[in-house]
Amino acid sequence: MSDSQSRPTDRGSDPPSLWSNSPYRIFLASQTLSSLGDSFSYVALPLLVLHSTGSVLQMGFVTGLTGVASIVSGLFAGLIADRFDRRRLLMLTDGARCLLFLLIPVVWIFSTPVWLIYAVVPLAGVFSMLFRVTYVTVVPTIVAPDQITRANGHMYATYAVASIAGPALAGFVAASAGPAAAIGIDAATFAVAAVGILFVKFDGKPRPSEASAERGTARQEFLAGARFLWEHPVLRPLTVLLSLLTFLTYGLTDLVVYLLKHDLDQSDTTVGYVLAAGTVGTFIASTAVARIRKRFGFGASWIGAFSLAGIAVGGMGLSQSVPVIAVLMTVNLMCTGIAGICSMSLRQEVTPSHLLGRVTSSFWTIHSALGPLGAAATTAAAAGLGVTTVCLVIGIAVLAITLSGTMTGIAQPHTVDRPAGEAP
Repeated sequence: MSDSQSRPTDRGSDPPSLWSNSPYRIFLASQTLSSLGDSFSYVALPLLVLHSTGSVLQMGFVTGLTGVASIVSGLFAGLIADRFDRRRLLMLTDGARCLLFLLIPVVWIFSTPVWLIYAVVPLAGVFSMLFRVTYVTVVPTIVAPDQITRANGHMYATYAVASIAGPALAGFVAASAGPAAAIGIDAATFAVAAVGILFVKFDGKPRPSEASAERGTARQEFLAGARFLWEHPVLRPLTVLLSLLTFLTYGLTDLVVYLLKHDLDQSDTTVGYVLAAGTVGTFIASTAVARIRKRFGFGASWIGAFSLAGIAVGGMGLSQSVPVIAVLMTVNLMCTGIAGICSMSLRQEVTPSHLLGRVTSSFWTIHSALGPLGAAATTAAAAGLGVTTVCLVIGIAVLAITLSGTMTGIAQPHTVDRPAGEAP
């Protein structure tokens, strides 16, 4: 019997509330603190570089180093998550980031060696990616199979809160006590998160028999995640289509900013309001995704969400109204959030535990690889052709790519979407 067939369904009777699950509550709180820490460092580190050097170029180097470290570490993070005790890995990644970031404010008391930031950032980026991959692998061990989508919705919501609150708090602390102090608070969040994992009980290790069965050469193990994606009738087309969609939409925020500033002559404050309004869609997605998938199943939820997102992108290009653009941004983020949570949940449901880390890192690496190239292409096209034309083309292309999923395994009924006892 396959892994997906052995799991309970997500359309049966309503499961007990996740809030009655003590390990899950603690894990969610720890994950929120880790996300808040990531958001703090995202603002505090470039600010510290600017305060120390006055160079916007060096600020860009710091941000670029973080991205490079995440991409490179993503290649091997899955293998590590599948090889070692995942509970200890979560504690290690948070503890390591705590010590690395704590080093900066301590040293800054005596001197301001900018080289230290360039040494800390790549290492912290490695541990951050290892944490992200590992936490995906442990969610199915903390909650029931029919609660995975709901749990991922909660995680998605906490990440959105951290993404909003973290930069705002980091900016406030940096303004009042200096960027080094903000990084010190960042370190403290990771320390508390690491301690919180101590109180979460779950099966942190893949089954020895399963893990040993997958052992081979380093190259074979590295490619195991990609091979699983390719051989799975749903994950294969999902990965291909998401790679194309990521290429098209990676630079969407830049296009919206350009539309508001260049075409509509709006202020920076208005840009901030529109982007903040879009985050409302994230919260709607996190609260509605479990019910939507339960009602319509994975295929219809994913295809329907991305189709509506494509229509919203095309509408943004046509609109000259700031409130309408804000609403369409909300719709777009809501739909991409629903599709993303459904996608993550499906991978967790159909992937054997001992392989989930490698499948997760392979999926992220493959489908996001074209993103930076797409952002450069779409923004360059907008500069030459105008945002309206580019958004219309992107919207139509997103809709066409998404609807092509109806001819793949994505649209087929899946065991995890059928009530118990229903024939395939």
